[in-house]
Amino acid sequence: MSTASWGDGTRSVRAGEQPAVPGAPLRPSPVFAAPFHLGDRPPRADGADAYARTEQPTLRDFEAAVGELDGGRCLSFATGMAALTAAVLACAGSGDRVVLPSDGYYATRLLGAEELTRFGIDVVQVPTPEIERFAADGGLDGVRMVLLETPSNPQLDVCDIAAVAAAARAVGALVAVDNTTATPLGQRPLTLGAHLTVGSDTKALTGHSDVLLGHVSTTDDELHARLKGFRDRTGATPGPFEAWLGHRSMSTLDLRLARQAANAAAVAELLASSPAVTGLRWPWRAGDPSFALAARQMLRPNGVLSCELADEAAVSRLLGASRLWAAATSFGGVHSTIDRRAQWGGDAVAPGFVRLSCGIEDTADLVADLSVALAALD
Repeated sequence: MSTASWGDGTRSVRAGEQPAVPGAPLRPSPVFAAPFHLGDRPPRADGADAYARTEQPTLRDFEAAVGELDGGRCLSFATGMAALTAAVLACAGSGDRVVLPSDGYYATRLLGAEELTRFGIDVVQVPTPEIERFAADGGLDGVRMVLLETPSNPQLDVCDIAAVAAAARAVGALVAVDNTTATPLGQRPLTLGAHLTVGSDTKALTGHSDVLLGHVSTTDDELHARLKGFRDRTGATPGPFEAWLGHRSMSTLDLRLARQAANAAAVAELLASSPAVTGLRWPWRAGDPSFALAARQMLRPNGVLSCELADEAAVSRLLGASRLWAAATSFGGVHSTIDRRAQWGGDAVAPGFVRLSCGIEDTADLVADLSVALAALD
């Protein structure tokens, strides 16, 4: 059932649904089988399931829902990094050149530096704000794939997907976009010309901080088949309960994003007024370096901000004075969190740099609580 003409809220709830059958459950239940009855027919005859690593009805339900939001065909993975790894390794091999964001998620950079190079892949790292110019100046000549991450994590820079995709297609390069921060409701890379869109569904798509999931979507049947083959052979499929929980949780994506964005707008204004805060970034705030491009390219704001406090001790005092902002990594969940990125050792950021993820608490409560915490830094 296509949901393309419906609004975000309706699409979030209805995506992936099959036609209603009287007496059937309103929502599909998880199927926990690993092997399935074969009977006297050959394996996979008439599309029948045989073994859950390669075909599983609960995974298909989740994939159908996410694929509709992405505008392509989706494959689910056990984690976001499993999805991203598959997107690269299913398409690139020894002797190929891959461009990665030098300011993107630290695990992606480690994948490039410590794993892709081991397979003989030439890895070039370019900062997100510079990738459009890099592509326009011929930097993608001889490149097999360029991976974009926009908005980037954790610094929230934005790059022009359509411009990079046009330059890449002109030289036969593939474009994959890590769309985790934006979500499928906030940005549609496939519509903008990307070949693949990748997401860590652990974050805002499922949004309750209780499941690990990832996915890759594409409109290209050949790429889909290549990715499915890679996933089936390497065994990176998620479990059926995780897929079912993800499908259930994404029904509220529209509602959660709306509250998170409203909270982020209010929190951004509070942080901008605090003398204890520098380097505030939220792409949807007027004056942000990425504001104009984000407003043109993205469909709606999200709830993730970043800024810098004086040092590690200042972050500790802020968290100690707060009742509603938890010290935790990841982002996009229903709880508001603050993550001091330098503690993980993978990001080239100052000791006081923090990523804030606004949850769905009442805006007034979050602002009041953070105001008290900021006052503790005076």
